[in-house]
Amino acid sequence: MISEEKATITKEQIAEAYRQIQNEICAGLEALDGQSVFVEEQWQRDGGGGGKSRVMQNGAIIEKGGVNFSAVYGQLPDTMRNALKVEQNDFFATGVSIVIHPNHPLVPIIHMNIRYFEMEPVAGKPAVKWFGGGIDLTPHYVIEDDARFFHGELKKVCDDFSTDAYHRFKIWADDYFYIKHRHETRGIGGIFFDRLTATDEHPWEDIFTFSKAVGRSFLPTYTKLVNRNRDKPFTEAQQEWQYQRRSRYAEFNLVYDAGTKFGLETNGRIESILMSLPPQARWLYNYQPEAGSEEEKTLNLLKKGINWVE
Repeated sequence: MISEEKATITKEQIAEAYRQIQNEICAGLEALDGQSVFVEEQWQRDGGGGGKSRVMQNGAIIEKGGVNFSAVYGQLPDTMRNALKVEQNDFFATGVSIVIHPNHPLVPIIHMNIRYFEMEPVAGKPAVKWFGGGIDLTPHYVIEDDARFFHGELKKVCDDFSTDAYHRFKIWADDYFYIKHRHETRGIGGIFFDRLTATDEHPWEDIFTFSKAVGRSFLPTYTKLVNRNRDKPFTEAQQEWQYQRRSRYAEFNLVYDAGTKFGLETNGRIESILMSLPPQARWLYNYQPEAGSEEEKTLNLLKKGINWVE
């Protein structure tokens, strides 16, 4: 581990970079949708800090999309200190979180998050600093060419950081974005990383650069996926399946998602925390897809360990 004296990046610089990424992505998504625009709400957190929540609804292709920025600080509740296995009380956290729910069943749901967490040294206790984040895709129907493209783009970003990063972070995503009670992955995964700290091989500047690269990979990757599929015809039955798949997305976010838990435990803004939930979802009792159908094919591809990149 490198010494803290070599860490030159400040939390203010990180937060400002994340603000800029939020701005870039919102402008790009408005252009992609072509109809709706983001509505912004600035909010303050009781206890310290705040953020900007931006939500788009009822667009030409984006039925509901949120691009949130936050930079919060204050006292960490005991439940979160125990969960994070830290001893300090004062924390700072900043990040950008995105969830897009399209209105078209052949256009996938996408999620992206980049974040930074810091606790300064107190009374002999060492500083705690790390980056985390990831990006994953949840197709209502798994289109294999799209899955290969998506993972290929993520691999390019990871390879610029480390030759083994994609492999490590892809496995991490498979394990994290897993709905245990359904025995299926949330989608086709992507990459996920947490608690990345500086080393001699990868100083803070490298990890910060990687975090920003993940954030900036979102817009061009999703733009291509949307434009590949947005004009394809679809049936009412396919839209019913879309609502069924959205219910699984909601289950994961409410039961397992660490960001949701952190926001609730630290008294975050509830509308921002739950903006990830779809505008409409359905829970059909004991639904079973027809044998040989595209729906069954999709379920068979919601598994860990699928190699989408040769």
